[in-house]
Amino acid sequence: MKKNLIEDPFEKEREEKGIGEMNDQNDQVTMVLRHRDVRKCAHNWKDYTSAAKPGRIVIPSEVNIRETRQIPFELDPPKHGQYRKVIEEWFRRPLKEDYQEKLKSQIELLLDEVIDLEQVELVHDFALKLQSRALTLLLNTPFEESETWISWGTHVFRSEGEALDGDKANILYDYIDKEIKRAELNPTDDLYSMLLASAVEGKKLTHEEIKGVLVLTFAGGRDTVINAVTNTIAYFAEHPESLTHIKEEPEIVGKAVEELLRYFSPLTQIGRVVKTDSHICEHAVKADTRIGLCWASANRDAQVFENPNEIDLTRKMNPHVAFGFGTHNCLGASHARQILRILVLAIASKVESIEVLDGEENIEELGVFRRKVGYHNLNVAFNKIENK
Repeated sequence: MKKNLIEDPFEKEREEKGIGEMNDQNDQVTMVLRHRDVRKCAHNWKDYTSAAKPGRIVIPSEVNIRETRQIPFELDPPKHGQYRKVIEEWFRRPLKEDYQEKLKSQIELLLDEVIDLEQVELVHDFALKLQSRALTLLLNTPFEESETWISWGTHVFRSEGEALDGDKANILYDYIDKEIKRAELNPTDDLYSMLLASAVEGKKLTHEEIKGVLVLTFAGGRDTVINAVTNTIAYFAEHPESLTHIKEEPEIVGKAVEELLRYFSPLTQIGRVVKTDSHICEHAVKADTRIGLCWASANRDAQVFENPNEIDLTRKMNPHVAFGFGTHNCLGASHARQILRILVLAIASKVESIEVLDGEENIEELGVFRRKVGYHNLNVAFNKIENK
């Protein structure tokens, strides 16, 4: 099995044209590839809107399986800011020490569960469990709920062999409807109850608006966190000198996490819908088509990052866009960062080395581009530090 490299399939088109093209379910996408242009377009919500038909700005499009608008993700300013203000403080909770201590306990316990096994399947038996268990902290719901979420698999809108799965999506929608009704009858201190008690411009959030926040919370950080976790562990398996670096200098973990996020870019791109005919990099884009803000390409732009195809765990200048950019910067970024920070430190303290046994890569096909985003499955063995 070849090393855990995430090659840059966009380099040639980024340097020569600044754009790429792909078709998504008969809906054209012009992919914006340069760091400067990605950030510029992300700021320009007046020309490139997020407030299109629900599901359309996601690539692949979810318009055929979703009618609920994800909030605040699928809104433009000023509405975006009004709704984001309601939930922003909630999503900053991972910055608090007590939250981090609970997350640390979860991650170390899971690592202890697998560290003595002859092998562990990293995607379903580790990363999915880690993401689902950590989500109970973000929602402030009982830990036992994670077992239900684990049963859904690595993506709530997709089944193996299918790009999109409406029946599977309905499982999530029905679950959220049930939980909102439960919180209406018996409010607690969870996210559902907080949203039920919240208002925008003096009006209580509707059931559909609350559902939109929850659909985003469940779907937005699931496979992306799983990709980040599996790629990170595979990287340390194949680069033991980097794991040693963390062991010897744990204070670099913040920079290391940012560099791993830049290099692996767990989410390749997100879309916007073009409102009027315009141009990107001198290429025309027509109204009611889509552009794709290609975070993965922007994060390898040699005009911004020195040696962009190499991982430098102490990279000084790192303006990556792995969590998006501008108004719609990812709400779950603090949670994801803490997961990776705590995981990397836990591995450094408990694991001597990691061996990759076998696995199947997860390859995205984006028109002429093929990009590895992670793994469908990955078997590894942890070699525990003695006396740990």
